[in-house]
Amino acid sequence: MHDVPGSVVTNVTPPVRLNPPPTDTLGDRVRALKLPETTHSRSRPMLWIAMLAVCVVVGAGGWFGYQRYLQTTARAQPSTEKPAESSTPSAAPAVAASAPQNIPALPSPAAASEGNISLVSTGYIMTSRRILVSPKVIGMVVYLNAEEGRLVKQGEVLAKMESVEFQADYDLAVAALELAQQQLTELQNGNRPEDIAQSEAEVGEAEAQLAQLEADWKRKRDLRTSGILTPAELDSAEAQYRGTLKKVERLKAALKLMKIGPREEKIAAAKAEVRRRDAELVKAKWRLDNCTIKAPIDGTILKKNAEEGNIVDARMMNGSNTLCEMANLADIEAELMVQERDVSRVHVGQRCQVQAEAYRERIYEGVVSRLMPIAERSKGAIPVRVKITVPMDEIGVYLKPDMSARVTFLKD
Repeated sequence: MHDVPGSVVTNVTPPVRLNPPPTDTLGDRVRALKLPETTHSRSRPMLWIAMLAVCVVVGAGGWFGYQRYLQTTARAQPSTEKPAESSTPSAAPAVAASAPQNIPALPSPAAASEGNISLVSTGYIMTSRRILVSPKVIGMVVYLNAEEGRLVKQGEVLAKMESVEFQADYDLAVAALELAQQQLTELQNGNRPEDIAQSEAEVGEAEAQLAQLEADWKRKRDLRTSGILTPAELDSAEAQYRGTLKKVERLKAALKLMKIGPREEKIAAAKAEVRRRDAELVKAKWRLDNCTIKAPIDGTILKKNAEEGNIVDARMMNGSNTLCEMANLADIEAELMVQERDVSRVHVGQRCQVQAEAYRERIYEGVVSRLMPIAERSKGAIPVRVKITVPMDEIGVYLKPDMSARVTFLKD
């Protein structure tokens, strides 16, 4: 380029832009306003997911634990079920649905229609009387005839105790009573004629001696006045006379008593001694007889508590204090716990139907025998007893003590 004279030439080089500025758009502006993401914001969704999983696990565990508690409570105590009183076919399954899941519901009795059911409850079978057979004396068992499940008749020998000591006591009591009776008989019969005759002879002998001594004493008294006899000899003769005189009086009194007989007081004392010896004999015989233990009732041996050779004492806290347990399985009841809200549906004499848990297909007739006078405060229930009628050929076969049973109370 050439310079032109008289002009000012400016050499200006325009700037060169290697990176042209980008054109701003609406999206770029919005992105520019967005806050940068941090590590904490990215991990927040994972934290919520973890907390939600923990809540689900805790809730599921609590629900299963509650269901387990309900099942355990239902097995521990009889549950009272309130059957649906609807006449629709779905009423019966409603009763079974209220039972615990692990205990299958018993079928409704065939004889009871849904409209005739007042209440359904579960309980346990028990005997009306359970007897503990114990010996009345302390000793060793030498014979035992008691086996579980065996039927026995009243009065049948169940066991025998060692009786050596009791037999000896009985023999001594018998001898003592015989002695007392003989002594009483002797007093009541009085003295024998031979004894009275002997006493009379002794009186005659003493009177004869008295007469001789009296004559001797009088003779010596006359001699004393003449001075031939000493005063000592006279005193000795007089003493012998007067002593014999008293002897004669004593023998006469004894003879009179022998003729009268013994005093009434002695006879009464002898009678009392006889009664005392008789009481001792009764006691000794009672002990000896109780060495043989017999069945108190007709029934079944439920449990054997001793063996031959055991020392059995009913007063012992530890060891053998009973021989066996027995009961009449024809006289059984069902014990129930009826909730207070439902006890108004139950009354004495009400007809029932009983089904055992083990034999659900068998139905037995029953009747409410009594409502206990005291309620169970902890359970909020009233104990109820239902008398069960068992056929003769099924006594002790199906219904056994402590078995669970279901009782259906029928409307009048």
